[in-house]
Amino acid sequence: MAEPVAVTVNGIAYSFALPRETPLIYVLRNDLKLNGPKFGCGLGECGACTVLVDGVASRSCVTKLATVEGRSVTTLEGLGTQENPHPVQAAFIAEQGAQCGYCLNGMIMTTTAFLARTPAPTEAEAREALRYNLCRCGTHVEILRAVMRAASEMGAPAPDAAS
Repeated sequence: MAEPVAVTVNGIAYSFALPRETPLIYVLRNDLKLNGPKFGCGLGECGACTVLVDGVASRSCVTKLATVEGRSVTTLEGLGTQENPHPVQAAFIAEQGAQCGYCLNGMIMTTTAFLARTPAPTEAEAREALRYNLCRCGTHVEILRAVMRAASEMGAPAPDAAS
C-alpha cells in the first residue's frame, strides 16, 4: 500500500493512500469529485486542467500528487460560490467569457494567479499571461475583457491612456 500523501484542497486537509506519481487531476476529479479542472490534452499544453498550487497556476495533468504534498491546492470550486463568486469568476460571467466552457477553468485560474502578481495589467500583459491557455471556440475578446474587468473591479487603477 502506498504511503499517505497529505495535501490541502480548497481549504480542506486530505490524506491520499495513492501512488505518489498519480497525476493530480485524477485525484481532484476521481477521488474528490471536483469538476472544475478539465482533462484536455494530458500534456500540460492546453491549460484546461489548471489549478493554483500555493497561489501559482499549475497544470494538474502533469503535476504529480507527490509534488503537492504539504501544499495548498485551489480549484475553480475553491475560488467562490454561486452566491458569492470570486471577482474573476464574476467578471467572466459579466463579460460572457465562455462559449463551450471547456477552457474556462484554465482561463479563470490563470487569470486569478496573474492578477495576484500583476494587479494593474495592460492588455498586452493580459494577452501574454493567457497565451498558453487554448480556447477553440473563439471567445478570446470576451475573455480579455473579463480579465481587464476583473483587474479593475479588484481595485487596480486603470492604465494611464497616455502611456
